[in-house]
Amino acid sequence: MFDGFLAATALSFAVIFVAELGDKSQLMALTFATRFKTMPVLIGITVATAVVHLVSVGIGYGLGATLPTGWISLVAAIAFLAFGAWTLRGDKLTDDEKQKAERTTGSAILAVGGAFFLAELGDKTMLATITLATQHGWFGTWLGSTLGMVAADALAIVVGRLLGRHLPEKAIKYGAAALFAIFGVWLLIEAIRELT
Repeated sequence: MFDGFLAATALSFAVIFVAELGDKSQLMALTFATRFKTMPVLIGITVATAVVHLVSVGIGYGLGATLPTGWISLVAAIAFLAFGAWTLRGDKLTDDEKQKAERTTGSAILAVGGAFFLAELGDKTMLATITLATQHGWFGTWLGSTLGMVAADALAIVVGRLLGRHLPEKAIKYGAAALFAIFGVWLLIEAIRELT
């Protein structure tokens, strides 16, 4: 029993970590890491990943069905295009507001968590988790897939934080807006393909 749990955890960790490398979610983690503090970004990713992968193993292990990913992709596409426009528009903070924003982590956690939740529904890592859960125990698959994705995205966060210290603010702003727009268009294309 315990050997099966460890095998499911290790296998799920490895598969999801590798699947996440270069994925849009890892690029999102890098983007968010240039805009927010590391801990709120990591918390948002972890919570969203844990929830999505819990749904995934539930589907794979118990139900054997899939989510209506076309409509989810459409909602996510609109959200990402809005995030891109919001990033381009930018905001001006007074010194007092800046200090409050640096102390407040709730909005960053919600923004990151919401974006990751939408992006991961129907994504290849969710589908891989469903597949793994059909063959292995649900808890080991859930734990391994969640840890694998968070580890891959934490790697992107470290890279993002390092790049953020050396890039001019305008480059980060335009780069982040472009990435959000790319994610939005990508999800929109996926939605159109699935809904037609």
